[in-house]
Amino acid sequence: MLRIGDFSHLGQVSVRTLRHYDDLNLLKPAWIDRFTDYRYYTLEQLPRLNRILAFKDLGFSLDQIKGLLDEDVSIEQMRGMLLLKQADLEQRMQEERERLRRVEARLKQIDIEGTISPYEVVRKAAEAQLILSACTLVPTIADMKDYRCALSHDIYTWLEQTQIIPVAHEMVLYNMGEYREDNIGLEMAVSIDKGPQRTHSLPRGSRLQIRELPAIEEMACIVHRGSIYDVPQGMVALYSWVIANGYQPAGTYREIHLFGREDDPHTDYQHLTLEIQLPIAKVNKSNEHI
Repeated sequence: MLRIGDFSHLGQVSVRTLRHYDDLNLLKPAWIDRFTDYRYYTLEQLPRLNRILAFKDLGFSLDQIKGLLDEDVSIEQMRGMLLLKQADLEQRMQEERERLRRVEARLKQIDIEGTISPYEVVRKAAEAQLILSACTLVPTIADMKDYRCALSHDIYTWLEQTQIIPVAHEMVLYNMGEYREDNIGLEMAVSIDKGPQRTHSLPRGSRLQIRELPAIEEMACIVHRGSIYDVPQGMVALYSWVIANGYQPAGTYREIHLFGREDDPHTDYQHLTLEIQLPIAKVNKSNEHI
């Protein structure tokens, strides 16, 4: 028999590791001295240790390894587990490649701009939500404020009449595929609960509507703090990130008013906080959605 220290040296693992394997019933000593509690192993146990180390190197957890060694696993079961592990490792490699690409894009941004961007882009998903909204077509950017105020008035007038309270922040949706300075598709909205609104009818002939805003699997998002007139700078940063990281816009972008109501007379347009959310999708080398 071999003392635990000698077996540790032979198997190229620490004594601490062997004791841990003993506690997990993964590799029990062949004999324990009942007077000294010293552990002894045999050469016949070395193949089991080597198999444990081999499976560990493949990325299996110790619990999985114990099952593989103790149960009568067939060749097909073993093959299936290895295929799952292969798929898992490939997914992780893909995620790390994407992370590397984001690091490279950030470095390139710093090199080009010579400064650190005030905007941090994060990716998130959005659940489907029921919204009360009002849509219009804004002739020019110069008309934007008046049209937004009119939509806001329609929305909140109906909410006050029906005593329905929004369940999330006010938002603005821009329904256009590219930047425009005229004929801008604009939709202001608030999220509402899926129950009470069914008992109220919308004014006949109004531009109000109740609809479901679909869920989004992945969005690129930034938080803008400061003047509302500097929001375009955030948009440039957001779209630059999207392009640099191998994405493309995949839907209507959303402006979430974290500061409250836009038509509130106490709103400070020079110091506000809002989030811009842009649905995105990965593109392949042929510039198609994948």
